[in-house]
Amino acid sequence: MKMQKPRLPQRAQRSDRRRTFVLASIIAGSLLVTILIAHWIDSHRASPDLQVEEEGLYLAGNTLRRASLGFNGLSADWYWMRSLQYVGHKFLNAKTNIQLDDLSQLNLNLLAPLLDITTTLDPEFEEPYEYAAAVLPAIDVQEAIRIIRKGIAANPAAWRLYQHLGYIYWQRRDFQAASEAYGQGAKLPGAPHWMEAMKARMAAEGGSRNLAREIYGRMYDQAGDTSVKEMARRRLLQLDSWDQRDELRKVLSAYKSKAGRCPSSWKEIESLSRALGLPVDSTGAPLDPAGTAYVLVKGNCEVDLDLKSMVPK
Repeated sequence: MKMQKPRLPQRAQRSDRRRTFVLASIIAGSLLVTILIAHWIDSHRASPDLQVEEEGLYLAGNTLRRASLGFNGLSADWYWMRSLQYVGHKFLNAKTNIQLDDLSQLNLNLLAPLLDITTTLDPEFEEPYEYAAAVLPAIDVQEAIRIIRKGIAANPAAWRLYQHLGYIYWQRRDFQAASEAYGQGAKLPGAPHWMEAMKARMAAEGGSRNLAREIYGRMYDQAGDTSVKEMARRRLLQLDSWDQRDELRKVLSAYKSKAGRCPSSWKEIESLSRALGLPVDSTGAPLDPAGTAYVLVKGNCEVDLDLKSMVPK
């Protein structure tokens, strides 16, 4: 004889159905509100033609925060994606090679307002602050500082925001302000020991390559945004290339002193390049950190990057 599964009392069954119905209603309502928010935002924005001088700002952050009916996180995600799409569109239409940390050649008047709205909708959203510190200073450094300070006010225990602020001041070569920012962040619970060390190094060796290498190394290790991580990686390549070119210039100068002329090809000093620990290609040319052969500027005893190199100029 088959065993029948015990049946729940009718009251329990009705309770389960009620909970299922309520949960389904919440999910459906959330999706509906998300669609309505996206539709409302699109209906309030200016023409999408980005060839005009600039499209108008969609909505003020505080206005949208009130209008998003508690779905601020979803709205913040939407504006964050719009920020990245906005920059990406400008990149695709740029006629020259643009570096991520120097977008001054692009007409990015809306980037600061878009990041400001994103962080107003979700003050704890970390990637927009990171992006503002890495990208925005070349466009509007005061807005970059204001957005980071706004984030600090909303997240007083977030030591990484002080790291972002210190980076901005370091880029401006305001080493005293950078030292103070790192020092303030170092006092917060959970801040790593290197924040305190960075405070001292900013004051002592703010413009050194070694400090720059540590800053970009920390940025690369901690970056949540892939474009910021890539920017840090390229800057590390640039720092390594600067060191390599300094050493190659010494080799070229020594060769000239001995031979009375500059070398006509890399082959003539291939052994010296290898002695520096640099990889070389089949022509004897030393390779830069990205794996592209350096260019020998004949007659000047000078070395330069190839235009095709991934190392920033």
